[in-house]
Amino acid sequence: MLDLVRLSSRSLFPPGGRELYRQIALLTDMKEGEEILVAGCGSGITVEYFVREFGVQACGADEDPVLIKRAERRAREAEIQERAQFQHGPMASLPYRDGVFDIAVGELGVTANAHPAQVIRELVRVTRPGGRIVLVQLVWKAPVEAERRTLLSRHLGVRPLMLVELKRHLREAGVVRLHTEAWSDEKTAFRPQVKKPFPDFSELFSLPEKLGILRRAWRRWGWKGVRTVLAREREVHRLLTRERILGLDMIKGTKASPPEPEEGDRRGEEDAGTAEDAGTAEDRAEDASEEDEVKDLPLFQSGGRDT
Repeated sequence: MLDLVRLSSRSLFPPGGRELYRQIALLTDMKEGEEILVAGCGSGITVEYFVREFGVQACGADEDPVLIKRAERRAREAEIQERAQFQHGPMASLPYRDGVFDIAVGELGVTANAHPAQVIRELVRVTRPGGRIVLVQLVWKAPVEAERRTLLSRHLGVRPLMLVELKRHLREAGVVRLHTEAWSDEKTAFRPQVKKPFPDFSELFSLPEKLGILRRAWRRWGWKGVRTVLAREREVHRLLTRERILGLDMIKGTKASPPEPEEGDRRGEEDAGTAEDAGTAEDRAEDASEEDEVKDLPLFQSGGRDT
């Protein structure tokens, strides 16, 4: 599904649109001159947005070398190549040194070929202590039987998890002060005019654009690939607009800074430990509450209803 949108010649924001990425910039207090990373950047649309609107120095990384070339061309045409650089590489092993970015953003496609836990560890590794980390991910809104979950993940080209699982991976990687927002509701405070959680493929593109996308899909994958693309598009439409099994969530947190106790200040260390323990307890209580919300929902079996 992501490949289908990426084959379009039109510049399209990822799901969530410009409003979501503006919210990311505001929540992370993005400032001029800061170093940011967009992992799973695709053709560089959100990199260009952050550079133009907030004056940052941005790096984009993606596993698709074709998209990296398109992103570099976009930066040259927009005359921002001095502030936007792109790298081809795996998301499970980002091609950057430790602790170099003020903000790291993991896009929707960042988990296409790597488990979210691996990706999160890499995003944390390349972010400086005290830096901000953001994930934009599809999440399961109800428990899904394991076999069907695997099948649907292949269809989508990403690896959704339950929100509570993503938050656990973030905390285990050293991310604190988590903040989450659901961006697939029909109406939110950020998008009061939205009528659907996600736009349909048929609504995104005109007939000539769809034919152009399918021609590119045929060149890249053959007729079998085209048939697969169309079948997956129908499946995604059903998941996102009828079953509502999946949602789009944004999760923001801060990379924990290493403690720096002053020599001899044992009382301060004890106080800090108490505060940390309290924060952990709050996190566990929040996770337990989320698990209680979903544990009684019916499982979506592979032979279940489509309505």
